[in-house]
Amino acid sequence: MFKRTDKLKKQSSKSRFRIVVDKLHLWLGLGSGLIVLIISITGCLFVFQKEINDYYYRKQLFIVPQQTPVLPLSELKKTAQATLGADKAILSITTYTHPDHAWEFLAYKGNDTALTYFGGVEYYDVVLLNPYTGQVTGKIDYKHNFFSIVKAIHWSLLLNTPYGQPIVGWSTFIFVLLLITGLIMWWPKKWNKANREKSFKVKWKASFKRVNYDLHNVLGFYALIIALVMALTGMVWAFTWFQATVYVAAAGTTTPPDRSVKESAKSTVTLTQDPLDAAFGRAQGILRGARRIFIYPARGEKGVNLIGGYKGKETYYGSDELQFDQYNAKLLGRRNDAHKNRGERLIEMNYDIHVGAIAGLPGKILAFVISFICASLPVTGFYIWWGRRKKSKKRTVMVRGAAVTDPV
Repeated sequence: MFKRTDKLKKQSSKSRFRIVVDKLHLWLGLGSGLIVLIISITGCLFVFQKEINDYYYRKQLFIVPQQTPVLPLSELKKTAQATLGADKAILSITTYTHPDHAWEFLAYKGNDTALTYFGGVEYYDVVLLNPYTGQVTGKIDYKHNFFSIVKAIHWSLLLNTPYGQPIVGWSTFIFVLLLITGLIMWWPKKWNKANREKSFKVKWKASFKRVNYDLHNVLGFYALIIALVMALTGMVWAFTWFQATVYVAAAGTTTPPDRSVKESAKSTVTLTQDPLDAAFGRAQGILRGARRIFIYPARGEKGVNLIGGYKGKETYYGSDELQFDQYNAKLLGRRNDAHKNRGERLIEMNYDIHVGAIAGLPGKILAFVISFICASLPVTGFYIWWGRRKKSKKRTVMVRGAAVTDPV
């Protein structure tokens, strides 16, 4: 007679729903595990990129504060442009209210037709200037910066965005399903003491296989909520439909936010100073309290000088934005953070939530730890599957007294 193994008995006691959940968790995990591992490790590395870059480039980024006034922005821009070269137009400028930080002049050009990250970014250079003296403190090639490459792997597996980000996006979507199915599998049938011990504690003194299982099961549970938040914020960038869903859910409306840009008009008004300097001066008066002021110089005959301010030391949400005529520095438009709806604010917070910066250093430490746990889940999960696979091959059943390999 056929003698059932313990594994067969265990499977027969499961509901059809649990069998489907188990199979989904297994095969989705095996199919996406390597990409989830790569995304998680690179996310883990990227969390403290600002702190590490600030230390590594400290001679270029930081200066000795001086009591003299800063030089006109237009003069600093000319110096930076000469350093970059005429073929690399300045895309944006970042100024700092704290006197010990150099000002940044960024030139960037992408190529959507390239296959890889290195072909997709033609150049990504930043020139840093002492705003008091106009001295160039350094030039950084961010295209080949370690953390830029880490970000490109995290963002699109080092492929150009149109090719790599859908792979990362759908792998992240699968990871969300893995987290949900993992919770269902983790949930104890009975909340007795023995089950609580297995579900909430790692049995460090047990065998390696048992410790590995507990690391997958227990740490996966503890990381669940934050891991879901990080995965869902990643999906906001990957899918326009998901970003629209998040916006509608938070804003309570399907009406998109007004992001219209005004147009400059040539004027006969003669200013006593450069229009960019005049606009920057007005913006400084309006954006009081901003730690960083960003400037996107006008491009084309009808472009405007877009100037805004970030109140946080490192965060990117909550900015006020101003539009100035490039010829006469007239204020054409203003978009205050206070006027944004909940959907706009949530989308703007997406990056800061994703990297944990929204909660400061504790949030970044938490993001680092959770990313590390997420990176461990494909590894521990694979070892669980591999161990059971090897074990099932060794099992035998008795069929009329003969030893036969267990087919399960």
